[in-house]
This record gives sequence, C-alpha cells and structure tokens, in this order.
Amino acid sequence: MGTVLLVLFYFFFPVLVLYLDKKFHIVNKIGPVVICYGIGLLIGNIGIFPEDFEKTQETLFSVVVPLAIPLLLFSLDVKAWFRMAGKTFLSLVLGLISVLVTVIPGYFIFGGGIPESWKVGGMLIGVYSGATANMAAIKVALDVDTDIFLLTHIYDLVVGAVTLLFLITIAQRTFLLFMRAYRPSDNESREADRRSYFEQYESYREIFTRRIFLPLLAALSISILIAGIGAALYFNLPEEYNMTVLILVITTLGILASFIKSINRIEKTFQAGMYLILIFCLVVASIADFSLFTMDSWPLLMWIVLAVIGSLFIHGILSRIFNVDVDNFLIISTALSMSPPFVPVVASALRNKDIVLPGLIIGILGYAMGNYLGVFVAYLLRAIG
Repeated sequence: MGTVLLVLFYFFFPVLVLYLDKKFHIVNKIGPVVICYGIGLLIGNIGIFPEDFEKTQETLFSVVVPLAIPLLLFSLDVKAWFRMAGKTFLSLVLGLISVLVTVIPGYFIFGGGIPESWKVGGMLIGVYSGATANMAAIKVALDVDTDIFLLTHIYDLVVGAVTLLFLITIAQRTFLLFMRAYRPSDNESREADRRSYFEQYESYREIFTRRIFLPLLAALSISILIAGIGAALYFNLPEEYNMTVLILVITTLGILASFIKSINRIEKTFQAGMYLILIFCLVVASIADFSLFTMDSWPLLMWIVLAVIGSLFIHGILSRIFNVDVDNFLIISTALSMSPPFVPVVASALRNKDIVLPGLIIGILGYAMGNYLGVFVAYLLRAIG
C-alpha cells in the first residue's frame, strides 16, 4: 500500500506544482524543476521509503524519459529553424563553439577527480545546448550513476541562478563595453507570433478539455509506440551501447514525427513532455543522499562554473569578432545555457521584446540537438581521455 501511495505522489505532485506555478508569482520565480528537486531531496532523506523501493524508482525514471522525449519534439517547427535571421544562427553556432571549448578542456582539468567524468561531460554539453530534459535523456542514455547525475544538476542550478542574476542586472552594460548595441530590424517577429509560442510551449490552459485531451492521449500512444521501437532495438543490441541507441532512436523518430502535420498540430504535447520530466526530477532527487554534498565534489562544481561562466565570456568575445549585437548574444546564451522559459525573463530585463522569438526558437531547437551533441561528446571524451 505504501508503494502505491508513493507512486501516486510521484505522478500527482508535479500536477500540483504546475497549478501553483500559474497561480503564485513566487512559485513561478522558483520554478517547477527546482521545487520538484527540493521536495524529492526532502522526502528521500526522511526515511519514509520501503527498503526495496529503489527498484520502483529506477523503473519510473527509466520509463518517463523515453516517453517524454517524443512529446517534447512533436510540436517542433523545423522549418522555422531555417528561417532564422543570419545573426541569430551565427550567434547559435558561436554559442555552441563556446560550450565545446570550455567543457572539453574542463574534462582534462577537473575530470580526474570526478567519477564517470566522460559521462558528466556529455551531460554538460546536453544541458548547455538544450535543457534539463536533455540532461535527463543523456543520464539514461549513458547509464550515469544517479548520485553523480543529481549532484551535477544541483550544482548546475546553483551556478545557473547566479548567472541569471548577472544576465538580468549588469550583463548588458558589461558587454556593451566592447560589443555593439542592438539595432531593431524590419524583419523582427511580431508580438502575435511571440504570444503563440508562449501558448504553444508554456500554457496548460484547457489541457483537460475534450478538444485537447483526447488528441493528447493519441500523441501519448504514438510516444509509447516510438519508445517501443527503441526498446526493441535496446533488447537486441550489446549492453555497452543499447541505452544510447535507445535514446538517439527515440529522439530521431520524435523529430521525424514532427513533420507529420496531424501529429505536429496536436496541442500541449510539449507541456505533457515537461510534466513527465518533472516526474523524473522528483523521482531521481528522492533517490539521492544529502551526504553527497561534500568538499570532495568541488572539482565538479569548478567544471560547471568553467562551463557556464567561461562559455558566456568566450561567446561574448566571439560575438564581438563576428559583429553580433549584445542583445542577440545574451538571449542566445540564455536559451542555450538555461532553457526557453528564461528567455522572456532576460529579454524583459534587456527591455527588448524583439529578441524573444529568436531566443525561444533556439531554446526549442536545443531540445532536438542536445541529445546528439551530448552523446557524441561523451564518447569522444572517453576515446581521447
């Protein structure tokens, strides 16, 4: 009975968090991911779980991630990627280069003191070219130790919070010392387009109405089918890389499914995927032990600081060389190192609504490319390390 109640808690607590996120400003500021991690850590360290419950937890997070990935990708507008303004695309490329040239050297500087450091490198690439969902996917793909994953992500959240404070306060003035200011263009997207992105990727409004919920169940069925195809390959491949193939196949099939209009037009699929990611965050945090946070983990913290802060300043220098304006640089950095929900926050601080849509496009694109880049770099580090 206790196991059933705990599983129900995992599924229903994120629903409560999402409800409160829309009702209370402070919950929205903290963010659903942080709240789920915090509550997960709390319940995991007060001794309420049965002794054999860890197997149930591992099953849960191994299932929800493969189901979440296609749902996150079904609503992608791949054609929009190719319509990006030149400066936006250039800033994206420069941002990815900046992440690579900080994470890879960081592996050689700090990796010796970190267990499974090549896997950690892959997760860092995934999260700083995508988002939390990509880190979760790469954790599953590379079979990263749960404690290492959680420690990495919590340090990422801490460093990210400090970076966000910098971005919304003095970042623009700092980089304007050597970069050019933003100049409005007639080609910038309209406010209506930006609102449609918020509705498509953030709003849960009317999700349980018949008009939305029934098609959403169909989308979930397609996601289960895609996960099933990946699982069939998983059980017929060598154990060394079967999980990696599973995640990459699911990612690829999710992107391909987004080209099918009847699937692409199903509303709230992205939100359903994020709900499953919140379940993952809650479950994986509840497995962790507070004793993880010791001085022995400082190399991991330093690596993350190098990856986040170092890549930001390298991206700024490269943007100066290639004449990218400061606002586009900052919004693309936000989209890559954090996630789409932070794009409007930073854009508001910069007093520039025109850069919201390009930032959102880049952020959503990150969900698609983060898994590929993260897995590729992880195996590259293992090969050269």
